[in-house]
Amino acid sequence: MEKQNLSSLIWSTADDVLRGMFKPSEYGRIILPFVVLRRLDCVLEPQKDKAFELHEKYKKKLKDFNQVIQSQLNLPFFNVSKFDLLRIKSDPNNVYKNFNNYIQGFSKNVLDIIENFQIDPLVTKLNKNKKLYLLIDKFTEFDLHPSKIDNHQMGSLYEELLRKFSEISNEESGDHFTPRDIVKLLVSFVFGGDKENLQGKGKIRSVYDCCCGTGGMLTIGKEWIKENINKDLKVELFGQELNDVTYAICKSDFLMSDENPENIQGPLSSLSEDQFPERKFDYMITNPPFGVSWKSDEDFVKQEAKDSNGRFSVGTPRTSDGSLLFLQHLIHKMEVSSSRIGIVFNGSPLFTGDAGSGESEIRKWIIENDWLECIVSLPDRMFFNTGITTYVWIVTNKKSPDRKGKVQLIDGTSFSIPMRKNLGAKSKIISEEQIQQLFEIYQNNEENEFCKIYPNSFFGYTKVVVEQPLIEDGVVKTDKQGNAKPDTSKRDSERVLLSESIDEYYNREVKPHLPDSWMDRSKDKIGYEINFNKYFYKFTPLRSLEDISHELKSLDDSIKNLLKGMND
Repeated sequence: MEKQNLSSLIWSTADDVLRGMFKPSEYGRIILPFVVLRRLDCVLEPQKDKAFELHEKYKKKLKDFNQVIQSQLNLPFFNVSKFDLLRIKSDPNNVYKNFNNYIQGFSKNVLDIIENFQIDPLVTKLNKNKKLYLLIDKFTEFDLHPSKIDNHQMGSLYEELLRKFSEISNEESGDHFTPRDIVKLLVSFVFGGDKENLQGKGKIRSVYDCCCGTGGMLTIGKEWIKENINKDLKVELFGQELNDVTYAICKSDFLMSDENPENIQGPLSSLSEDQFPERKFDYMITNPPFGVSWKSDEDFVKQEAKDSNGRFSVGTPRTSDGSLLFLQHLIHKMEVSSSRIGIVFNGSPLFTGDAGSGESEIRKWIIENDWLECIVSLPDRMFFNTGITTYVWIVTNKKSPDRKGKVQLIDGTSFSIPMRKNLGAKSKIISEEQIQQLFEIYQNNEENEFCKIYPNSFFGYTKVVVEQPLIEDGVVKTDKQGNAKPDTSKRDSERVLLSESIDEYYNREVKPHLPDSWMDRSKDKIGYEINFNKYFYKFTPLRSLEDISHELKSLDDSIKNLLKGMND
């Protein structure tokens, strides 16, 4: 069954039970943990009785029987209760009591996950309204065994359910996950652009996502490496997530897919509570939330910004949008001369902030250190919760010789096909073929209608303050040294590209129009911005007056003929 059909079935089934007792926006807090529990049951079912027997055998002999049971079952998790969701149904009079016994029977690593779902008050409410048995009964109808629903499909199911709940509650579903087509594009650039480092035997490479959501970007990244570059490579996945529900889903998914769940940390902010403070990573891929305030992290971030060795020492953006903070965080975790970063942004980090602002200083730091390799503009209407144009940035401290000192810009806005059915705001997808076309444009690294390549300095400018004299009663006011005082009401500024002489620019563009003006070079500030649309702008000539007149005359003649026909 397709994930959308299964998610719709789960939704409608739960709606039958929960309607009237919970708001639709609250369904996610109940459905998602029950999907996880049912998945766990399906995985554990073949050894369910053995787990119970082992527990009965060792519970009085050993203080800590967890390792013994785990090794004998050869599973990373277990449940020693005699109940699972299916067996709870056999005793309708004790559903609540047996459900709690079932939950407490899970191994500690699963209990930690369930705790983050915070289901106790919800289950209590279900039981009080005599709906707990009915909900359990409905969920046992779904076969979520890995032989029926593999890990990849399961991840898609979680994401589709999250999208549904977010849509209903008007939450930002983009906070939770990234559409699969964008993930595949991003990982092809990050990993496909570094194949040599991923080939060979006996290698281990680390991949990190600081806003990992349900973990889809990490698992797809690993899958892409295995399928396209090196099936023998050992890939270790790491992530941190702030949202408690998506953190719990990610951790449970890792637990059931032979990944190390201890490598997923949360629910904590990567900015103020980094759980990998000393760790460096080979590859980092992420989609931080767009335009989200970092006010809750402000005190910590601004304190760390005072540390010259801290992540945020070069500057901080305005508190209304913390996107660039996540990129600073990732850059801090680059291995010496050997890391690559892929990050999804909206347009704000490209140009927001004047020279000297936090945003501009961060761009200056990245570009002047020659870390920015490529930016790809994506089509609009690609995300489930927003129709805005987004961008993939590739940042690395291991540029190839032919890329050093340059930035490649790729216009991918036309690389999409319409979806048969919209999903929220998402009405377009980038096909596998189009992903390959974009990757080839990136790999060829040659200018064409979709690709521009500029030196790093191209994006920089000097903001120069231009003053005019203060005139009172027709007389120029001067200071004690006889210099003209500036009229602050007429103060202006000019942006001069770093590649151009400031004096020549001033004499050509300003002096002829303001002969009494002068530049206050003590106020010079260097700024950087990337005006993506300007570089790919295609001029469309205006229609000639002759063409417009001809068309108007044709319309006029058509109207006259219609009126004549009506009168006849």
